[in-house]
Parts: sequence; C-alpha cells; structure tokens
Amino acid sequence: MTGGLNPLSLLSSILLGLIQGLAEFLPISSSGHLAIAEHFLGQAGVPATPDFFDVLLHLGTLVAVFAAYWQDIRDMIVELIDGVRDLVRGTTPNPIPPARRMILLIIVGTLPLFVVLPVKDLVEGLSGNIYFVAGALIVTGFLLFASDRVKKGRKTERSAKLLDVLLVGIAQAIATCPGISRSGTTITAGCFVGFDRKFAVRFSFLLSIPAVLGANILTLKDAIQENSIIVSDIPVYLVGVAVAAVVGYICIRLLKMIADKGKFGWFAYYCWAVGLIVLALTLVLK
Repeated sequence: MTGGLNPLSLLSSILLGLIQGLAEFLPISSSGHLAIAEHFLGQAGVPATPDFFDVLLHLGTLVAVFAAYWQDIRDMIVELIDGVRDLVRGTTPNPIPPARRMILLIIVGTLPLFVVLPVKDLVEGLSGNIYFVAGALIVTGFLLFASDRVKKGRKTERSAKLLDVLLVGIAQAIATCPGISRSGTTITAGCFVGFDRKFAVRFSFLLSIPAVLGANILTLKDAIQENSIIVSDIPVYLVGVAVAAVVGYICIRLLKMIADKGKFGWFAYYCWAVGLIVLALTLVLK
C-alpha cells in the first residue's frame, strides 16, 4: 500500500484490519494470518504492508482491550497511584488490594519479553518464511486442543503465584514467533498453571498491554528512522485501524464466552486446517 487513496489499497487496509481484529484475540495468531495474507497478496502484486501500518493495526486492537477491560485498567491506575502514596508514607494495606496485586503479576509476566529483544529482528524475519508460519499454526492447534483437557483451575489475581505468571510470561515470549497465537498460548499456559478460565482470559489480555505498547514503540522507532511512513496513505491506514478496533472488541466478548465453556478445541481444528492448506498452496504455487 504505497500509493494514495485508491480502491485496492483501501480494500487491503480493510482486509488486514479485519484479519488483525479477528486473529489478535481469537487464539489463531494475528501475526501468522497477517504474514499469510501479505504473502499471497504479494504474489498477487499487492505491495508489502508498511511497518507503520502494522503499528497502527496493533494500536487499534489495543483500543479494543481498553474498551473491554476499562474497569480493570482504571482500578489498576488508581491502585498504582495509591501504591506510590503508600510507599512514600511507609504504609502497606493488608491484604493487598487485588488490582494492586494484578499490577505486580503483569510486571512479572512481562519480564520474559526482554529476553526476546536481542533476537527481535530474527524473530520478526520468520514471518517471511511461510513454511515456518504454517507449521507454527499447526503447533498452536495442538496447544489449544490440549487446553480443553486441562482440569479447571481456581487461581485468580488473589491467589496466583509469581512463578505461575512467570510461566505465562514465558509462553507470551514464545508467542512472539509468527504463527504462534499470543492469546491462545498465554490462556493455555494459564489453564495449565491452574488459573480460573475467566481469569486466564482476563490476565492474557491485560498482559498484552505492555507487550503491544513496547513492540509498537520499537517498530515505530524503526519506521521513523527508515522514513517508511507514507503520510498520504494515513487516511487509508486509519480505516484499517477502525476495523481492527471494532472487530477486536467483538472478538474479546466472544472469546470470554468460549473460554468459559472450555471450547478452544474449535480453534485447534481451524489452525490445523489453515496450516495444512497454506503448506499445500505454497507447494503448488511455488
């Protein structure tokens, strides 16, 4: 999408926004689906998606997270302010308020991402390997299939241990590989460490906030340095962002219901099918 506002670039923006909104929250890997879409659009002669547009798409889905979990986010902001005040005064409430403890859990869960930073370019480069992406989707399918067979846990922000969230954070770091679903992997990891299913979903999405913000800051920095921001195409980009935000919000609501019923297996079959179809198409069109 390197030209001005034309039907093809607008259509591509809407398509990629739709894919981002659907795949970011449903456990089917947004990065994998965007890589697949860009691969086949590229074969059809459509220019590659600028990094700046990828940043905006992820910010669109971040808006959806804020809209869906605004109550939790507001409570954490209030507790962050109160926590700083208590630290200055030398007072600590007992027990610690759940929202304040959630802040600590998210911080610990985010730490494993720093291990990925030195190999960030290598990980991002995997999106150009369509065989890897397809294989990763198949692996995601197995993870989702297994999650339905885990005994239901009861841990929430009141009882989850730091080791629990650290393991979920490691799962999130692994999910930076394109084709491995971030939401699917972190929710599955949460189920394995004994999280209540509703809490596993909520923690997964709240954990995505620092991850998405951090990744977007790094990508935006690279886009500015490479002068790859096309100002004339920003209106087209914003259409895709709006689509990603609206569709993402709907998908969050949908996933809450699906997770509560323990029906992630549905998405396992989808990931297997997409992975195998992409492998077959790539071999045929090679």
